[in-house]
Amino acid sequence: MSALPSNNPYLPMVAEVVDQMEEAPDIVTLRLRLTEPHERDAYRFEPGQFNMLYLGRVGEVPISISSDPAEPELIDHTIRAVGRVTEGLVRLREGDKVGLRGPFGTGWPMQKAKDRNLLVITGGIGCAPTASVVGYAHERRDQYGKVTVLHGVRQPRDLIYGNRFDAWCDAKDTQCLFASQESGPNWKWHLGLVTELLDQVEPEAIEGMIMMCGPEPMMRAVAEELLRRGRPIDDIYLSMERSMQCGLGHCGHCQYGPDFICKDGPVFPYARVRKLMKVKGY
Repeated sequence: MSALPSNNPYLPMVAEVVDQMEEAPDIVTLRLRLTEPHERDAYRFEPGQFNMLYLGRVGEVPISISSDPAEPELIDHTIRAVGRVTEGLVRLREGDKVGLRGPFGTGWPMQKAKDRNLLVITGGIGCAPTASVVGYAHERRDQYGKVTVLHGVRQPRDLIYGNRFDAWCDAKDTQCLFASQESGPNWKWHLGLVTELLDQVEPEAIEGMIMMCGPEPMMRAVAEELLRRGRPIDDIYLSMERSMQCGLGHCGHCQYGPDFICKDGPVFPYARVRKLMKVKGY
């Protein structure tokens, strides 16, 4: 796990918005840069970790880091406006300031995945935590095998990261497949569930490391289908979501069985959470 650049993990550092990119009508990516040089020098993160973003007099929310760890001075967060804090964050513009605590949590097993194929499966804005996986492998192409991305959305307007997907789809040994539950005038890909895309990928893609983020019913359905197809459970990883309010496992809001999503996750081996995911309402 990356070390925190602040001596007080409860005290937000100040970050400046250096760019704001609209991904969809209610989704933006904020590119942040810590204002203090010593904090910038100390800040490091891994793909799959998250920060707590604080908006003065409004509140704080956990947001996944979607940029590349090789450039830790520029920290991207993709945010959907779904509540008081996120609605304020998406209105920020270049030069605005925001509080930042982190990075927190465990990241994707990128070292374990070296020299293997990667199957990345996402649903909705779940592509933000997994974007770091694809981007990481894309920038280190000689370290990984074929990368296959299956991305599902509810409706075409939810498809974000258009430029990134274009670059990834054009990259060597990379395949991107998309599914939407609803049709649209310009939708040219699969109409249905993301789980149905498994039948369209090459067999060797399913034989790699599997990393997923999205609605839990979708992740569980995909994981169980992969197990039925003979994939070992130790090759399947999920990024989980819960209400995280401290990022340190102290407040208890994100407790999930014996674990805390913020501290022990958000990335978990499927074997570790499989039983709990079968419990309705947990």
